[in-house]
Amino acid sequence: DLWKILNEDKEALNLTENTQPIMLAAGYATFKVLSEETHLSPISMAGHSLGEYTALVASSSMNFFDAIRLVRKRGELMQAAVPSGTGSMAAILGLEDSVIIEICQKASNKGVVEAVNFNSPGQVVIAGEKNAVAHACELMKEAGAKRALVLPVSVPSHCSLMKEAAAKYKTYIESVDFKAGNVKVIHNVDADYADYADYADNIEAIKAKLVEQLHMPVLWTDSVIKMKESGVEKLIEVGPGKVLTGLTRRIDKSLSASAIIDVSSLKSTIEEISNA
Repeated sequence: DLWKILNEDKEALNLTENTQPIMLAAGYATFKVLSEETHLSPISMAGHSLGEYTALVASSSMNFFDAIRLVRKRGELMQAAVPSGTGSMAAILGLEDSVIIEICQKASNKGVVEAVNFNSPGQVVIAGEKNAVAHACELMKEAGAKRALVLPVSVPSHCSLMKEAAAKYKTYIESVDFKAGNVKVIHNVDADYADYADYADNIEAIKAKLVEQLHMPVLWTDSVIKMKESGVEKLIEVGPGKVLTGLTRRIDKSLSASAIIDVSSLKSTIEEISNA
């Protein structure tokens, strides 16, 4: 009962196998209301990490109930992939992507540490083994990073420590029916569409990209740039929060971006779209 967990059990909410389906449900519910109340006709969709699944559901590429089951299993496998307390992630602010990648390579003598979320120019998240991430953070500060902030998470997402989880996850991906959606979705692993002439190739590409996403970086900066190149002028964030809206403004100030985070912002977005 996701609603009960959300309102009554914060400890259960913080378990990634519960957090992931709840975030998907919240994002999709918001999208459904927005779609039913307006003449919304997006030309492109994307989602950051878990949000890619919400985008695929919103585009009708996969069934909502299949997606809920799938992301729960995704969370379980991610949590089980690395012993509790041994993995870590950190946000690095104020360094070039190339510098961060180079420092991670230097710090890898302490263990696995990789750049995993390229969120915006000057904001990259690293992940890996706890000691290696801590060492990398020290080197980042020495190199002039404005901040090197360890994040309060237990799962080092999108790094090579998730390869075993990805191999197991592939079985579950294969059990779900995908189809060519109504709207093209940009995928995290290559900041591009699964846009093949052959229908079957598209479906297999989507599955492969979702499996790879577990252990490969999220190319969010490139994804936003790809959306702009595809003709997008305004981005509407329908997930819980407004982080992506802030990132969009850092990536390209010419893009208009807004987030639906409460009833007021939902009403104003509906009004804006209705009057467009």
